[in-house]
Order: sequence, then structure tokens, then C-alpha cells
Amino acid sequence: MSTNITNQVAFLRTSREFPEEIKELAFQVSKSYIDIANAVNSRTIGIYAVTRASITGDSWFLTSKKQQTLRQVYTFTAAGNIPHGINISSVFAFSPNSYGSFTDGTNYYGAIYASSTAIAGQVSFYVTPTNIVVLSGAGAPTISSGIIVLEWISQV
Repeated sequence: MSTNITNQVAFLRTSREFPEEIKELAFQVSKSYIDIANAVNSRTIGIYAVTRASITGDSWFLTSKKQQTLRQVYTFTAAGNIPHGINISSVFAFSPNSYGSFTDGTNYYGAIYASSTAIAGQVSFYVTPTNIVVLSGAGAPTISSGIIVLEWISQV
């Protein structure tokens, strides 16, 4: 097994012996708190909000420093433009973790993060500087309602 694993700090040991001497105890408690905080802060945060962006807890290392991702949910009821309200200048890149789903009122389908060209039989979407554009290809199911989850990697 590799010893060069990025997420070693996310795992907490399940037991710890605390010393009786107060100075050493204070040191161990502080160290324990730091271990817990690091483990908690390195997990994925399961908040999917429509009203504003949420920090995902995911860490990306595409530059010389750690970058975080943000997530927001958007609803739609037909093909067309959905204003996303994202400040594009603060976006390093959109994550491949963007996805969607929709229903025709009976069945449920996936909406794919794909192309600016409608795909026959599919509902897909892409992102412009101001909108999410939902496309419905020829023969695709009728959209009754749906959601799109966008994740983007922050510049800061």
C-alpha cells in the first residue's frame, strides 16, 4: 500500500490515553481537538440548497494551493435558460460533479451535463457566463419538472 495518501488526516483513532499530568493533558486535548477538526473539515458536506451556494467540503489541488468547491441546486420546468447568478470571475472551473434529473410526470430521467448541441432523445444542459441552458433533443421525454446541481471550483 502507498504511504503517499492525501487523506490520512481525515481518519481519527478510536481510542486515546490521556495523561494525568495537567500540562501534558492540555497538550493532548489540544492535539485531539485539532485532529477532530481536521477530520470533520475534510468530509463532504451534504447540503443542497436552492437559495444560495453551499461549500461542498471537497478539496481540489489544481493550483499551488487548495481550492474548495461550491454547490447550488436549480429547478426547471422546461427547456430554456435558467439564470444562475454565479460570479464567473470567482470560478476556476465547473466541476464534473454537475448533474441533473427530471420527470415527465410519470417516469424519472437523468439530465446530462453535455454539450451546446441538443442530443436526440436526451435532455442535457451546459453553462454560459449568465445561464444554465437546458436543451431537449428531438424525441426526448417532455419535461414536467427537474433539478440541476452545479458544482464549481473556487478561484479563492
